[in-house]
Amino acid sequence: MADQPDIATVIAARAGDPAAVDRLVAGYLPLVYTIVGRALEGHADVDDVVQDVMLRVLRNLGDLREPEAFRSWLVAITVRQVRERFRARRGAPEPLLHEDLRDPGADFTDLAITRLELSGQRRETAEATRWLDEDNRELLSLWWLEASGELTRDEIVAATDVTRQHAAVRIQRMKGQLETARVVVRALAATPPCPDLRAVTAEWDGRPSALWRKRIARHTRECRHCSPSWNGLVAAERLLAGMALVPLPATLVGKGVSLGGAAGAGAVKIGAGSHAAAKVGLGLSHKVLTAALATTAVVGGGVAVVVTQQPDPPTVATAAVAAPAPAPTTTRPAPPSPSKTSAKPSPTPSRTTPPATPASAAPIVVPAKESNKKGVGVWKFTGSKAALADVGAGWYYDWGPDNNDIPGPAGVEFVPMVWGKANVTDATLTQVQKEGDVLLAFNEPDMGGQANMTVEDALAAWPRLEATGMRLGSPSVAYGGDTPGGWLDRFMTGAKDKGYRVDFITLHWYGSDFSSAAVGQFLGYVDAVHKRYGKPIWVTEFGLMNFSGTPKYPTQAQLVTFIEGATKGLENRSWLERYAWFGLPAVGDSADFGLYADGDSPTEAGEAYKAAG
Repeated sequence: MADQPDIATVIAARAGDPAAVDRLVAGYLPLVYTIVGRALEGHADVDDVVQDVMLRVLRNLGDLREPEAFRSWLVAITVRQVRERFRARRGAPEPLLHEDLRDPGADFTDLAITRLELSGQRRETAEATRWLDEDNRELLSLWWLEASGELTRDEIVAATDVTRQHAAVRIQRMKGQLETARVVVRALAATPPCPDLRAVTAEWDGRPSALWRKRIARHTRECRHCSPSWNGLVAAERLLAGMALVPLPATLVGKGVSLGGAAGAGAVKIGAGSHAAAKVGLGLSHKVLTAALATTAVVGGGVAVVVTQQPDPPTVATAAVAAPAPAPTTTRPAPPSPSKTSAKPSPTPSRTTPPATPASAAPIVVPAKESNKKGVGVWKFTGSKAALADVGAGWYYDWGPDNNDIPGPAGVEFVPMVWGKANVTDATLTQVQKEGDVLLAFNEPDMGGQANMTVEDALAAWPRLEATGMRLGSPSVAYGGDTPGGWLDRFMTGAKDKGYRVDFITLHWYGSDFSSAAVGQFLGYVDAVHKRYGKPIWVTEFGLMNFSGTPKYPTQAQLVTFIEGATKGLENRSWLERYAWFGLPAVGDSADFGLYADGDSPTEAGEAYKAAG
């Protein structure tokens, strides 16, 4: 392992010791930079993502209960931020930055080759990373560090939020793609060049891509001149030893940090509940270095930080970082678990108990705006029928095949669901046909505690669902609907190969970034899934919840902002057919995120959702 701060330093930093925080950031910044740099492959966003990671770590450090788990926690946050940046890119109507406008000094592969003095097969391996798919570059950034002794397999499992067995399978697939990419690099650099390969790549623009990786690799397997490129490949694990952490570029190295009054009277107080303001002077050549923030933005206690940037031209720009800050975004929600006696979920959204005190601010009464798109997930509570009428929903569901326990008002459509593998029975399928002409299928099959089905299980059961003759939605994955090779992607590929019918895609999404950025993150994900499959979309669960940190739930004001922006975006997308908030009841454990305390008592969030449409 690299020489990284010990547990005592983490504990001292968590308690607000500025010197300990400095050591913590300095010790772990190379690790974060290496993960982000390899995953994003030198995109100009690298510095921004590194900064976002360090800010989130520092702002939430006070909530870390197990100091010995700091590195695992840090790596998990880093992976989440990388995924959010991938998602933002895919969801953006225009590219965030054209490839030709990349900062040459930020090209991670070139930095690695130059700073680690790579040659031969080590150089080929570094260059091959440019040819990997996004999800494999993310995984490579972690496995590379494991192979070189910087991370453990347990830390990779925790960061990727999959089982150890699943992580092993993913790593093997990634290594296979890396080997193919190494052959592509070798074939393109061959001297003399293969004339047939030059013909194959005549229309290639010179940019690595999955399409051209496959075309070139196929040529190398069939070409007598290029096929030797597959010979003599040294195992990647042997090549990676000693070439893990890439030295930080100048853009991430501060030339000086000064904290006014830190050593004498007027020193900034750092600790829980502090509302001091500190001015930090930085000398940077490109972007604001988060290490300077380390001297103030810790313990999650409301420290306000003013950062003064001094770029190479002597100009000054000031940015304010307000606290408290949002918790790290979670890409994998933990939705409710089903009852052992029912296909319907418990209203509890996670295994932890949320704060019991509901928002006390009096809601502003507004008329309901009806929308055929707008819906809600409902479990049984007093006043459910009246609340369904009041919120202006066009439809609802209860995760079950009928609404016998939760009858709705006239004019509000009930949509049945076949919840999981055990519910694919003659009795259930007969029941759902009585309820309407649209059917939802399999609640979060990609998660343990929910439907928990393999892709093969779902495909085997699908013909029976098709036989109902109902309009049929895809299984509702918890996350990764836009991920190549993910659960939904493999299901849709299998369905297409078998000629099965899937009429629309259903999705769940939960965000733990409670800032205004959540709207863009959510809509970007929805857009990316639609772009991938080209089918109508139903979002059957969405909301803001932090399943891995604190605060677990946003304020009512944050919920209102998110609901207003998200529903406006959903209503404006013609291919977005329906959406449903999780959930209608705001009682007991759901008081912090639900919409109605009873039939005529909406929360502030309930009023916002009522006005949507």
